[in-house]
Amino acid sequence: MAMGQDGPPARLGLGCCVLMLLVLLLGGSGSPRAPPAPRRPRAEGQGPAGERAPRGRASYEGYEAVKKHWGAVSALSKQYWQYLACKVWQEGCEEKEEQREPGPSPGWSLPLVGQDYLEILSAWYCSFGKCCETGDCRIVNNITGLEADLSEQLHGQHLAKEVVVRAVQGFLQSPQPKKALVLSFHGWSGTGKNFVARMVAGHLYRDGLRSDCVRVFISLLHFPHHKYLDSYKAQLQRQLSETLQLCRQSLFIFDEAEKLHSSLLDAIRPFMAPYGNEDQADQQRSIFLFLSNLGGNTINEVALDFWRAGRAREEISMEFLEQRLRQELQEPAENSYAHSHLLRENLIDFLVPFLPLEFHHVKLCARDAFLARGLPFSEATLDEVARTMVFVPKEEKLFSAQGCKSVPQRINYFLP
Repeated sequence: MAMGQDGPPARLGLGCCVLMLLVLLLGGSGSPRAPPAPRRPRAEGQGPAGERAPRGRASYEGYEAVKKHWGAVSALSKQYWQYLACKVWQEGCEEKEEQREPGPSPGWSLPLVGQDYLEILSAWYCSFGKCCETGDCRIVNNITGLEADLSEQLHGQHLAKEVVVRAVQGFLQSPQPKKALVLSFHGWSGTGKNFVARMVAGHLYRDGLRSDCVRVFISLLHFPHHKYLDSYKAQLQRQLSETLQLCRQSLFIFDEAEKLHSSLLDAIRPFMAPYGNEDQADQQRSIFLFLSNLGGNTINEVALDFWRAGRAREEISMEFLEQRLRQELQEPAENSYAHSHLLRENLIDFLVPFLPLEFHHVKLCARDAFLARGLPFSEATLDEVARTMVFVPKEEKLFSAQGCKSVPQRINYFLP
């Protein structure tokens, strides 16, 4: 791994600190497998003249014991250092595995307590600076965990679960993707769009949304004034370029995407367009998530029609709903999607619909909120929390108007 000019001194400085810590750790972290020989008791009446010969032999034996002990300490220190280098800089991991011979290793083992200390030390070091030269050595891409958490914690969204997992997994497993992965989340507020975006970040990067490889843009917060569009465009393009140069895998999240000016969407179009060459595909992978309330009414109408027809919402297919959703987004209305190149040039890979949430989904959200805080609850309490929400349409009262957005705050009214 190539190092910058500041790399070696920084590591040497950290190395000195680590070695000092290792000396402290060795006292309580483990012990040699063979205990030292007990000292012989002194014979009674043994005078100074009579103990000269044994003392020379004892001194030599003591020297050998200390030498052996220090060799074991040095070996363990080296083992600790290799473990730390693998954890922090991702160096020597494969080499260490290749050099390891089968069978039990002699001497000192790496104690569990010492590993715990090194986990804390590596986390502390990474909190102050980059863990590696490219800034992305903490990428985990835990698709199995993402799928499991979506199944357990995302309620009433069978389409979103399937599409997000399949799209992200296929993109990351592709040896040479042709373009960035672009997903556009659509649905009412509180249906889980931000929740899924946070979950994707948390399972692709160890630091989640705090990762240097993840950038979040909120329309009204970052781009509030139309008169500064030219400045916003230049700033946005610069931030995207810097992140792509820093990280081989980047994640960009645009919240309230329907409020983005079409010129801003067109400004990031080159970053979502097909790659110009194969080297670019190898060096840079980026995922774009657009979160929008657009299309929410169309999605709700489809869900309501299925309910009135006596059909389960799980029967709603992606093909049927995506077609209706795409038609609405392409209508010449006051939305940025209709006036940008995203849809016209097929830059969006998947339109991900989030269905409206029903009464029993809200109860599941309330249950999760109680469990997250370690609070007791009953079925009756969950019913009471769900009843505080507003449900629409006026006649059927089927869908929560706010989804699960305010549920974590509402459970405070039902605490003992």
